[in-house]
Parts: sequence; C-alpha cells; structure tokens
Amino acid sequence: MTLRHPASPTLSHRATNDRDAPAQGQPLRTGWAGAEGGERFSESFIRTQPGFNWSAAECYLFDIDGTLLNCRDAVHYRAFHGAVKTIFGLELELDGIPVHGNTDVGILRAYFENSGLPENQWTSRLPEALEWMSSEVERNATDLCPQVCPGIAELLPRLASQNKLLGVASGNLERVGWAKLNACGLRRHFSFGAFSGSLVSRDDVIAYGIEQARRLRGSETTVCVVGDTPADIRSAHANGIPAIAVATGIYRTEELIASGPEMCVGCCEDLLHA
Repeated sequence: MTLRHPASPTLSHRATNDRDAPAQGQPLRTGWAGAEGGERFSESFIRTQPGFNWSAAECYLFDIDGTLLNCRDAVHYRAFHGAVKTIFGLELELDGIPVHGNTDVGILRAYFENSGLPENQWTSRLPEALEWMSSEVERNATDLCPQVCPGIAELLPRLASQNKLLGVASGNLERVGWAKLNACGLRRHFSFGAFSGSLVSRDDVIAYGIEQARRLRGSETTVCVVGDTPADIRSAHANGIPAIAVATGIYRTEELIASGPEMCVGCCEDLLHA
C-alpha cells in the first residue's frame, strides 16, 4: 500500500502507459470496438482517493465487457445487426452512437432515434428484437471467445473467501451477459446480476444491483462498483456508492480519473497488490 497525503490522491505508477488519447473529461465513446482491436490492457497503475479503502465494501458489482473480460469475437455485434435486419428490415449503423458504457437497449434506442425512425414504429417491437438478440447469442455461444482480464481469476475467489458478495451490473441483456461469463468460466463466482432489458440506463442497472445486494445481505450493505468506463463511475456516484475504475477496456487511466473514481487501477491485478 502506498502512503497517502491528506491533500492529494495516492498514486503508484509502476510503469508508463503509452497510449495517446487525451486526458480530458470523457463522454461515452461511439462506434463498436471490434474483436480485431487487439490487446488493450494498460500497464500497472494505482491511484486512490484519500481515505478510501477498496477492500472495505461488503458487495462488489462488476461490469462485464472491459472489466471482467474482453470478447475477441463478433457474436454480440452480429446479434445487434441481425436483430435490426430481421425485425425492422434495417441495416444497423453505429457510427456516432454511444456504445462503450451504454446499455444494449440504450444503443438500439439511440440508433432508432438517430435514423429518424418514428418512435411508434419501433417501441412496440423492441422486446421482439431483444429476444432475437438474446437467442442469437445463445445459439452461437460456442463461438464466444472471451479473454478474462488480468487479475480477475485471482481476485474473485479472494473476495469470496473474505465473505464478499459478488454481483454483475452490466449493460448487456441478461442472457447475453451470462453467456459471456459461462463461456470463460466466471459465472460460478456471482450470486446475482443486474442487466439491461427492462432497464434502459446504466444508472438504473446499478440501482437494481444495489437493491439486490441489500435484499440478500441487509439494508445497510455497503456496495462498490468495479467498471472500465466513465459511465460506470458516474452511475455509481449517481447511486451514492464508490467506484473502482479499471483501464482494461478502451479508456486510459487518465480518462477514467477525470470522472473522479475513488480508485483507479491499470487492471484488477493491481488490486491484489494494493
């Protein structure tokens, strides 16, 4: 553990991150980061706000994509395209659509709004599209190629051994999220999940995750979000709980820090040494 100064965040930067994105406050990224994107894991990095003890929470809500794993396939992406083509007869175009940190439902809603399709022509059929997407991912589950992010395989059992409650809070549809976790062997670590579907915003997904945690462990259960986007941080804070940001998605540590997480690390492996 690094020493803390009362007037400044704790900082341990054991190697330089050489990615070149700007370190300003970040909106949601647009477009889809494809499976061909390659290795995006950052170097080791730990920054902690004064007085924050990352291991003190009783429950941890983990995002999936970019936090627990990165999928090196196009199964989810193709399910989006197939649903829009099959149900609405349209070609999905995601340029300019906020994707990273958004929810599956939010992405589709933004696409329909941007395409100018009248709301009364898509809202009633949206559940059909979500069902199509979920079924398509399950049909192609053997093609999922999730790569577990550094430190996750060690961190989850360690937290469980300390009697921590573990849940997922993801913008994925529920069946899509569980399919990814099943494909990489992580499903067994989680007692519950909060997903999009009936929930549109990430704020609501996090709120439902907190509700489930407190239903399981009591109304005073302390909860912490672990996520890889500014949206995870903002939604945690919107719900009055802290956030640990991990740079194993597409955002740099500097970009994540701009959103004010209580802790920012290069990857979850850093938490094992914090």
